Amino acid sequence: MKRLILMGASGSIGTQTIDVIKEHKDELELVGVSVGKNTAYLKELLDTFKIKYAYSVEPDESLVDRYPNTRFYSGDNGLVTMAMLPDYDMLVNALVGFVGFKPTLEAIKNRKDIALANKETLVAGGKIINEALAEYGVNLYPIDSEHVAIWQCMQGHNKDDIHRLIVTASGGAFRGYSRDELVDATLEQALNHPVWNMGSKITIDSATMMNKGFEVIEAHYLFDIPYEKIDVILHKEAAVHSMVEYNDGSIIAQLGCPDMRLMIKYALLYPNHKWDKVSHYLDFDEITSLNFMKMDYSRYPLVKLAKQVGAFEGNFGAVLIGANDEAVSLFMQDKIKFVDIESYIFKTLKAARFIKEPTADQIIESHRWAKEYVDKMWENY
Repeated sequence: MKRLILMGASGSIGTQTIDVIKEHKDELELVGVSVGKNTAYLKELLDTFKIKYAYSVEPDESLVDRYPNTRFYSGDNGLVTMAMLPDYDMLVNALVGFVGFKPTLEAIKNRKDIALANKETLVAGGKIINEALAEYGVNLYPIDSEHVAIWQCMQGHNKDDIHRLIVTASGGAFRGYSRDELVDATLEQALNHPVWNMGSKITIDSATMMNKGFEVIEAHYLFDIPYEKIDVILHKEAAVHSMVEYNDGSIIAQLGCPDMRLMIKYALLYPNHKWDKVSHYLDFDEITSLNFMKMDYSRYPLVKLAKQVGAFEGNFGAVLIGANDEAVSLFMQDKIKFVDIESYIFKTLKAARFIKEPTADQIIESHRWAKEYVDKMWENY
């Protein structure tokens, strides 16, 4: 029985993880959850599972009285405190945003395996995370569909035989738009993803393709592949989740339905492929063709920027995340235009102080500085 703490349980990845746990109760035990502000959903989970540990942003005394066998956490240090608990086996990090970095690092130091859907952890501090994984002898398993696909395509093969990783991208809500047409793009349009059903923040990142840039950086740290061997290709059907090309010219691709539960299940039950009631099979009567298109970096400049930031390493990943987080937040509040997200990110990186070998605290501070810098730019606009 694998004992899990699930952080970000009320988000898109979190709720789908709950679906997987329900289907595999003989192998997966949910011992802890975090839900942010969604205490109504927390009550549902507490009524469904025997949860020992629970986190919400604000304390709720009514929950303490109603569930005396659960220990509750809240506040700024609650997630880190949960990560340091002794009696669990794996931290499933489905948090959205930079808040996922520190709990992941502390869980590794606590010698717990990680199932990671939180992009920011590796983008901001991939070098520190990998050094900690080696030092404490624990495993990190990806949950993002692109990285799970690459992971599966690498099974049984030598890493030295890899010619390149090919990360697929649906293109997001604006994949058919020209640069000129993006000027008047609305929030409603940006949230209308043609394939995936995700949370609002990630859907906006998909529309700008910032998320794909993040995934390139993640792939570098997950698989120890240099950036010049990681390519992005547009694939509107989203049936091919990613591919690995080998030195002999052969390509292995992973295909499946655009359903994150498939990826979550593989990470939590690795190395087994198990059927359950949430499994879906790709219907080739519906998908009769697969289309691929070369990535246009002038159309999607944030993907190219992410590759450059990743190659720099240091604290620039944290700056990139902080600037993106705040710019997306301003767009979602209707304070800036969609195309302004890119300009705010570029300007913030240009103004940032580069730290080649940052500590974890300096990474956290760089993220905070970037968010503040974006806010100041908007206030002074």
